[in-house]
Amino acid sequence: MRRFGTLLLRPEIVFLILAIGLGLAAAGAYWASRATVLTVAVAPRDGTEPAVIQAYADALAKRHKEIRLKILPFDDVRDSAEALRDGRADLAVVRPDVALPDNGLTLAILRDQAMIIASPEASGITTFPDLDRKRLAILAHRDADETLIKAMLAHYGLTLAGPDSTGPLPPRQVALVEVGEADLTAALTRKQVDAVVSVIAPTAPTAQRIVESVQAASRTGKVAFVDVENADAIVARMPRLQMVSMPAETFGGSPKVPEADVHTVGASYRLMARSSLPRSVAADVTQHLFELRSGMANATAAADYVQAPAYESTAGATSARLPIHPGAVDYFEREQQSFVERYETWIYLVAFLGGGIGSGVAWVGQRLSRLRRERIEEATDRLLAIRQEAQDSPDPERLITLAREIDDLAGDIARHALERPTEARTLSAAAIAIDAARSTIKRAIAAGRHGDDAPALAGQTVASGPETA
Repeated sequence: MRRFGTLLLRPEIVFLILAIGLGLAAAGAYWASRATVLTVAVAPRDGTEPAVIQAYADALAKRHKEIRLKILPFDDVRDSAEALRDGRADLAVVRPDVALPDNGLTLAILRDQAMIIASPEASGITTFPDLDRKRLAILAHRDADETLIKAMLAHYGLTLAGPDSTGPLPPRQVALVEVGEADLTAALTRKQVDAVVSVIAPTAPTAQRIVESVQAASRTGKVAFVDVENADAIVARMPRLQMVSMPAETFGGSPKVPEADVHTVGASYRLMARSSLPRSVAADVTQHLFELRSGMANATAAADYVQAPAYESTAGATSARLPIHPGAVDYFEREQQSFVERYETWIYLVAFLGGGIGSGVAWVGQRLSRLRRERIEEATDRLLAIRQEAQDSPDPERLITLAREIDDLAGDIARHALERPTEARTLSAAAIAIDAARSTIKRAIAAGRHGDDAPALAGQTVASGPETA
């Protein structure tokens, strides 16, 4: 134990321990300050959502935020939802009416969509039952949109005809015909299709162009929209959908298009997070998304459609059919945790452990100091014992051995005093013991007159200061 204490107190060992401590502290600081990398599953490839998420990831990196995104692309929203469900992604673009992961909670709505069915006024198509045996033009034939159209047709007792259906349609069937945007007006004018259907954000530029194409095919320049009666009942039956109202003049004011409010249903593309994502991280992701939105819009106009999910109370937000992540609610309610609140447990734990470690270090220091003091005290006791033995021993050889031992003990004491701090009282006692022992041996030699070795031995053991008679 004494040898270990002596080794531990060597300067190079102390510096090594300090270097290791500083290295650990630096590693801890780096770990605490490093960015959190989250994997986000994005779909569909031909949608606007990939551009929004890429703009968000670029903005986070450019602003050196504590969040970073790793994008995992998929062709279909079913795949992105599956990635979140399986734990391959921390965040995902999800369309709840198509696939809703059971561990997904909403952070933000990336895009609200409405099912818009428009036709020239002369067609007289204003309700879903009017679509019986009609052909609907669709610009982008996505599986997710077809799922919504099928669900709405089924609600009114209609079915979707096969893709190869030609000629007159049988009763209670509706056909979808894929038409390019540039050919839409001509298809409506030639009666190849009776109306156009699109699942799209009403304020999107594409929606505006679709309505203008229908206007161009209308002899009166007026457009008829399918209005969904009792949309709230449909949403109650299919809770993953949502009611959408298109105000009058959404697509133009002269003439008014539409002339009155149009009610329909729609779906939303949502940025969802796994339910196990820490609240603080979810709050940071949501905060940065909305703070950086205006800058993201410079890269893609779709960023302007990002919005917060609507809710009335905190309890309603977390218990809704499409619940919001508590971390996102913290941001919306301006109740984000401070640094101390976020890491309160760790701070207390570090303080507790730090106090214990500090006490342990203090105890070790006291123990090592006691070991140093005990080593000098033992040497002092031995010096006093040598003095007593020199008084009682007439043997010259023994006196020579004792004199050499005094020198060795004096060297040990000096080395300890130089290497480590030592109490002045302990050193004074040791110095007195050295002087007393040497003086005693000198007198013993002088009194015994031990031949020719006496002068040399006497000189070897003379202590500084006046001689003792």
